[in-house]
Amino acid sequence: MDKLDMHSRNLADEKYQILKELFPNAITETKDANGEVVRAIDKDVLMQEISTQVVEGKEERYQFTWPDKKKAILNANAPINKTLRPAREESVNFDETENLYIEGDNLEVLKLLQETYLGKVDVIYIDPPYNTGKDFVYNDDFKESVEEYLENSGQYDEEGNKLEKNPETNGRFHTDWLNMMYSRLTLVKNLLSDEGAVFISIDEREQGNLKKICDEIFGEQNFVSNIIWNKKSGAKGVPPKDMIVNVHEYLLCYQKSNMFKFMGEKRDAEKEGFKNPDNDPRGPWRESNIKSTVKPIETAFVITNPTNGKQYKNTWAFSKESLEKMIEEDRIIWKENLPKQKEFLYEMTNVNKAIKSTWGVFDPQSTTVYLKKLIKEAKFDNPKPLTLMDYLLKVTTTKQSIVLDIFSGSATTAHASMKLNAEDGGNRKYIMVQLPEETDEKSEAYKAGYKTISEIGKERIRRAGKQILEENKNGEEIEKLDIGFRVLKTDSSNMKDVYYSPAYTEQNFLDDLEDNIKEDRTSEDLLFQVMLDLGVSLSSKIESQTIAEKEVFVVEDGFLIACFDKDVSEDTVKEIANKEPYYVVFRDKSMASDSVAANFDQIFASISPETIRKVI
Repeated sequence: MDKLDMHSRNLADEKYQILKELFPNAITETKDANGEVVRAIDKDVLMQEISTQVVEGKEERYQFTWPDKKKAILNANAPINKTLRPAREESVNFDETENLYIEGDNLEVLKLLQETYLGKVDVIYIDPPYNTGKDFVYNDDFKESVEEYLENSGQYDEEGNKLEKNPETNGRFHTDWLNMMYSRLTLVKNLLSDEGAVFISIDEREQGNLKKICDEIFGEQNFVSNIIWNKKSGAKGVPPKDMIVNVHEYLLCYQKSNMFKFMGEKRDAEKEGFKNPDNDPRGPWRESNIKSTVKPIETAFVITNPTNGKQYKNTWAFSKESLEKMIEEDRIIWKENLPKQKEFLYEMTNVNKAIKSTWGVFDPQSTTVYLKKLIKEAKFDNPKPLTLMDYLLKVTTTKQSIVLDIFSGSATTAHASMKLNAEDGGNRKYIMVQLPEETDEKSEAYKAGYKTISEIGKERIRRAGKQILEENKNGEEIEKLDIGFRVLKTDSSNMKDVYYSPAYTEQNFLDDLEDNIKEDRTSEDLLFQVMLDLGVSLSSKIESQTIAEKEVFVVEDGFLIACFDKDVSEDTVKEIANKEPYYVVFRDKSMASDSVAANFDQIFASISPETIRKVI
């Protein structure tokens, strides 16, 4: 049996391995500053292989850079020894739901999701701090060495603080914000499906810088649109000296590849003029011009009304043959002065209509008022408008899309997802990520027991879900609407530090150690870290069974079966093998005796030889 890594992916090492496979002759070794022999890339060989100019040092080149950019890249690629622990008591319908609410620093969460959700997310929405001089930005400490970062993840100080003010007087005003965004966007790109896109809310302060780093990360060719939406419908109260007021914000959109496309707006046949006054069996139609406005007069020709013989000479948008066929099929409306054609709804090239890059007015105040009624103790000054997120999901998602929001705040994206599912019978699944940022001790929310923003977000989803069910109680199959969510929280690894020691893996010097798992961790904690490591969806169906008096987790109807109990008998092993799982995972040294351990591989080899066997 192989041992699971039980830590997040080392993206830098994976990229090195890809380069090694492509250009093995460019791989070499050298000595670092400490005289240690380390792996290296022979630049000269690589230049010969790719036959292109390499820019280095102070040579002029087109680039966008800032202090600590290199460290931001290292920060994105470095692995962490963290995990996600389930919190059943804070969840809703834990065993049935396919939605996730993850508490933790989104940089850590994105790293933990790299295996499980690689290339699987269809729409990612990001509403970061806008860097106004008053907002907080995530404090990713670049003062530590890479080795120190790998040891403790580089994310928390001794007091556990995560955020710090970024005032305009700060000499690193743009630098800190760019470093925060660059590492997160790098990881976000990996999670997008080939048909997926990311939408980032921003204002004018960092919009230009954000576009530059997105061009670099996603590729300039994958820029889709710089969407504008208005947060006000007027410019009341403008100071006379200014005579202009900023009423809009931006949604910067980048695709993973050219396979992405907007779903577009659903057509409203009546509003678009489609009717059927003559009960045409082909369905609703509207009048459309057949006269050309661009063809020269010498191309004019005559068409004849077959019912009365009246002739019309003009420059037409169609050829004579096409028009004669349209006349034969009764598609021409013989108006007195100028004939027109019937344009049928069923023949429209696109079921939905194209959308503009300006999305109109979405008033945040209406959502503020709504939230005040929903959770009277909570106060949100600038929540994203529910109408905006509702529209965004309508024009970008299918009924089965996975939606990720890494700065979920008041959980507007989750609310909009449930609302849209109730409307069209969809099964969109959301993943909300929110730092458990503390609420103000003087606030009504804090006094009411909401100690963190994430607690308010979870409560909003609970109440909004119930409200949506009530409002749609007569809807078809509304009882199938998923209003639940599975709460997971970032924490240190379930494994003791010695689990990751090179001495342990190379020399097995801890063979006599009683356990390599922390004492305060449950079997379900271990299960979710295993799911992360194996890339199994965190919303997977999980069934707990008792097999030969041992607790066994059956995930996704047997795709993964895990048992973390000790003293596992041969009967348990045989019953699990009979289920023929794709993966099976046991605790290291969990077998009841040496004979069970010795027979383990033989049992699986004879009953389920294709099963991949792992231990932690």
